[in-house]
Amino acid sequence: MHIGLIGGIGVAATIVYYQRLTTAVDARGSKLDLTISHGDIQTLIRNNLADERGAQAEIFARQIDSLKSAGCDCVALTSLGAHFCVNELAALSSLPIVSGLAPLDNFFVTEGIYKVGLLGTRVAMRTRLFGQLYKTDAVALDDEIDLLGQTYLDMAVAGRCDSEQRALLLDAGKRMVQDHGANAVVLAGTDLNLAFDGQDPGYTVIDALDVHVAVLSDLACGSKSLDEVAMKT
Repeated sequence: MHIGLIGGIGVAATIVYYQRLTTAVDARGSKLDLTISHGDIQTLIRNNLADERGAQAEIFARQIDSLKSAGCDCVALTSLGAHFCVNELAALSSLPIVSGLAPLDNFFVTEGIYKVGLLGTRVAMRTRLFGQLYKTDAVALDDEIDLLGQTYLDMAVAGRCDSEQRALLLDAGKRMVQDHGANAVVLAGTDLNLAFDGQDPGYTVIDALDVHVAVLSDLACGSKSLDEVAMKT
């Protein structure tokens, strides 16, 4: 199956999607058919903060039309933050959308995780992943959402994480586990791998990107169908 990705939101996240998806498909002895459309992260940030879901969905829909013309069979967004408009996008999209949010609930339950701490964009934390968790409780550091959200955006735009940003994010995760009873901390922002990769924070970390990549790998290798995993409109 020919996978389409909307990337560039941000660039570092897109690179990680590309690397991990390629590795997963190679490990299964299959070949990856992939096309990436580059999006504009600054436009996404403005629309996300202003809750301009319709406007952002229209931008993504035009990119999806291009991906369809390139032969793609489905599309995925390489940013959980970009999923703030995924319902609006599903109504406009010319291709089936493979959501990065939908697989998370079932994954948490399978792993015996019933309360998660969230790190990501302001909107993702404030809305508890856009209200898309139905089987899992979610917590965030509500008094620090603006600081943590801005730290995440600064990191995503720069494509790198400095020591101060890393310490802030690792400590936020620790406090959600210790003070709020989270069983695990979810990296609900794709670029958070810049802060957490190679670290041992002393608590369970789940990278939502890996859950999404596993689904895309199943599609690419033919072990799942779009009827099983694509959003229903």
